Amino acid sequence: MVLMVRGPHWLHVFWELTARSIARAQAALGQEWHGARPTLRLIELESGLNASPSERVVREIAVHGGVKNWFIDIRDPHRYRCEIGYLAISGRFHALVRSNAVTMPSPPQGDTLDAHWGEIVDDCERIYAMSGGFSAEHSSTELQELFEERLRRPMGPPAARCTGAEDEDGEDGTPAFELEVDAEMVVYGVTQPGAYLTLQGEPVKVHADGTFRVRVDMPNRRQVLPIVASTADGASRQTVVMAVERNTKSMGPAGREQQD
Repeated sequence: MVLMVRGPHWLHVFWELTARSIARAQAALGQEWHGARPTLRLIELESGLNASPSERVVREIAVHGGVKNWFIDIRDPHRYRCEIGYLAISGRFHALVRSNAVTMPSPPQGDTLDAHWGEIVDDCERIYAMSGGFSAEHSSTELQELFEERLRRPMGPPAARCTGAEDEDGEDGTPAFELEVDAEMVVYGVTQPGAYLTLQGEPVKVHADGTFRVRVDMPNRRQVLPIVASTADGASRQTVVMAVERNTKSMGPAGREQQD
């Protein structure tokens, strides 16, 4: 587990849990395991009079198995570390791994929290997604509420923020929102150096080590691609037939009302 400072008011923590460590947590919690939730803890390190640091849990964040990193907003420039484990309904916590300790830098004199949001405004959707915000299993609204408060707009997938007005046709009757998709395929392999190679009857360049690589159009249908390699003298020949199919369908524009 690695904890990094990403600015005067942001921490970013990464972790990796093995199946073995999760199995140990299950064994340790026993019957309480069934209601336990994976939980990320933010711990503040305080120095007492004797300079011996003490720890205080200042935040508990429910996460899920699909997340391996999290952005944490920090309002006070203290020293922190994180740990992740399983929190039982009874309040019992079984820690799996702890991070390094970091010290938050002090903001400039007269600075405020809002002044630093310009640093992440362009990446807010990515940060929100990396922290599990768009996951169906995500239940914590803490990060979402913080983003919406500071950015002054709703957070969520694009479909959840669109309105029916955005999907209305233009003045000429054409859709106001268009999406065109195309595709191509890369065929690659290796044959005998110096061999003569064709794909659908067209010659393909074979490199000195016998490797080849060619891009092929993928029309919206099934197609059969014969690949033929022969020795320079034509005495031996090998054929491979590749069949591929592309099936692309346009679902048409849909506003929020249609999706609901």
